[in-house]
Amino acid sequence: MKKTFYLSIFFICITSIVFCTPTPQQHSFRISKNLTIFNSVFRELDIFYVDTLNYDKMVKTSIDNMLEKLDPYTVYLPEEETEDLTFMTTGEYAGIGAMIMKSGKEVIVSEPYEGMPAQRNGIRAGDVILEVDDIKIENKSVNEVSSLLKGTPNTIIKLKLKRPGEKKIIEKTFQREKIQVNPVKYSAIVSDKVGYVMLSEFTDRAAIELKSDVNEMVKNNHIESLVLDIRNNGGGLIDEAVKIVGYFVPKGTDVVTTKGKNKEADRTYKTPSEPIFPQMKLVILANRSSASASEIVAGSIQDLDRGVIVGEKTFGKGLVQNIRPIIFGGNLKVTTAKYYIPSGRCIQAIDYSHRNDDGSVGHIPDSLTSEFKTRNGRKVRDGGGIIPDTLTKDDRKLNIAYYIFAQNLYFDFATQYVLKHSVIASPVDFKLSDEDFKSFTDYLVEKKFTYTTQTERYYKELSDMAQYEGLDKRAKDEFAALKAKLVPDMTKSIEENKAEISELLSMEIIKRYYYQKGEIQYSLRTDKDLKVAIDLLKTEGRYSKMLSK
Repeated sequence: MKKTFYLSIFFICITSIVFCTPTPQQHSFRISKNLTIFNSVFRELDIFYVDTLNYDKMVKTSIDNMLEKLDPYTVYLPEEETEDLTFMTTGEYAGIGAMIMKSGKEVIVSEPYEGMPAQRNGIRAGDVILEVDDIKIENKSVNEVSSLLKGTPNTIIKLKLKRPGEKKIIEKTFQREKIQVNPVKYSAIVSDKVGYVMLSEFTDRAAIELKSDVNEMVKNNHIESLVLDIRNNGGGLIDEAVKIVGYFVPKGTDVVTTKGKNKEADRTYKTPSEPIFPQMKLVILANRSSASASEIVAGSIQDLDRGVIVGEKTFGKGLVQNIRPIIFGGNLKVTTAKYYIPSGRCIQAIDYSHRNDDGSVGHIPDSLTSEFKTRNGRKVRDGGGIIPDTLTKDDRKLNIAYYIFAQNLYFDFATQYVLKHSVIASPVDFKLSDEDFKSFTDYLVEKKFTYTTQTERYYKELSDMAQYEGLDKRAKDEFAALKAKLVPDMTKSIEENKAEISELLSMEIIKRYYYQKGEIQYSLRTDKDLKVAIDLLKTEGRYSKMLSK
């Protein structure tokens, strides 16, 4: 009896030690202690370290490394990056309206946006930037040049450019403008009474721009069905996602609930107004790069049985971030909650709170996911993205077409192509000729294009390890045979992947004449997911059958 009593007391004591929650005083002391240690280390380095320290860089690196251990979405944005934060939430900045990139040692214009100051003032893709406002660009990074191009709206900018095919330096002087990137990249009629909208991000105008385009197609083309394309849409503002869902479901419908450690993060988002398109058939295209707000739209539409999802399993980001102001003008974008869609599931694919010994994290295995049900009783699962109602597969492989792209050779050839062709056919009708394709393959030879496959790199590692372990001689013949098979046959690889190479080259050429919309128009011609969506909408009874139990 006494033994049992003492064992019970011992267990209670141990339990209280292991599971006790730190008091507010203990919590405060631990924070103060660690900040004091950091401050002390920093001061000792300042006094005794052999070289002069870059204080700002050291502190920024310390903060970045600390936050990196939490999740990829919790980041510190110093005061000088405030403009980037504005762009993330509004899609708005002041500048010339063009993308730039590094090519060798040069910074070049990669993509002027149609209707923006750069394009209106005759700046072309491929132009090399030499000076911005009399500041030489030599040895500057893309970020540094981007900062020079941006500025206050209506201020004058002076550019010096070098254009391929022209000897004379080009000088341009015009005004910077407020650039508003439309989150709706493209909209069109893709079949009889079927509209299509590509939404690239959930900035603060996503819902209103989507509504405007769909209303226009309803008015002018009497559409009865909509294909909403959120492939490669990494997300954005939750409120915009909720508004968009609200266009299709009754007012007051629960769309997403957030839950966090701090009760301020707990909230249920409901659709704010009566639906505008309550009877419209809806198909959503998604892929592995559809994340966050995109998954809220796709997941809630699926859970409410309001539309059909077509494509690949989505990314699986079920975490919510808020912006918290930090001293001296900085901001902390911090993960504050997980979100749950109408069926009650959270689609977060990675558990960042449980890391492996090496610090890596893994996806939640299917065996640990739970089953939920949609409004009509269809089975859905949590823990790893939205699984479409109709799964499609991207059959493209990592082949020579990718390695050509990685070396910017489609881009460089298109720059030369424009010099010889003043006009081309419309994106709907354009077809790369055999002569043009031959010119491109000759261009690859001229540029001495070569590449090393990932398989070759792994072979080299395997060969080195075999030599280190003394196994290379024993498997000498096998290694030689494998190496012979892995060396790329350039001519054969080009022929085998001609269709994909032609498509990527055609899109780069079309973009020079018809800009972003032209590129999308061309790509939709052979879009398998879009074809599946249209067939689903057009086949009698198939759409409604998929949404029933």
